[in-house]
Amino acid sequence: MHPLAELAKKVVEEFAATGRILPPPQELTPEMQGQAGVFVCLKKNGELRGCIGTFLPCSQNVAEEVINNAVAASTEDPRFLPVEVDELSALVYSVDVLSPPEKVTSVRELDPRRYGVIVEFGGMKGLLLPDLEGVDTAEEQLRIAKMKAGISVAEDCAIYRFEVRRYH
Repeated sequence: MHPLAELAKKVVEEFAATGRILPPPQELTPEMQGQAGVFVCLKKNGELRGCIGTFLPCSQNVAEEVINNAVAASTEDPRFLPVEVDELSALVYSVDVLSPPEKVTSVRELDPRRYGVIVEFGGMKGLLLPDLEGVDTAEEQLRIAKMKAGISVAEDCAIYRFEVRRYH
């Protein structure tokens, strides 16, 4: 398991068992340094169990971003109940480190395998990570991101793309 995914796992396990948030490791790997948006996703039996993240950095470094989002993915994803201790052994972790978003002017600049998308309209924002099962076209990717944001599919909104480095 990659050190970022291992950090997410340790954080979720500690929080589920004790309610305590682990501090960042003393020695940060190169991937844990610097600042970036980070998503932490949990899966159980191949199904999503929680996924929370930030598209821009909110912490001092990637390690802290992973820690905050691992706790949130396991307890605050509104689609799921908080993770219970008896589920921990069945969870699989992934951590996506996002590149800075760049504005695009055409759907032709998108590729749902390579880029995630952020849509923005009137203060509403929606994000969809890249390379998701069942999302094969840029149009489908935009439709889902707009739906998540509460933006009408017909609405002309600002579109940003970003790349991720995914760690398991």
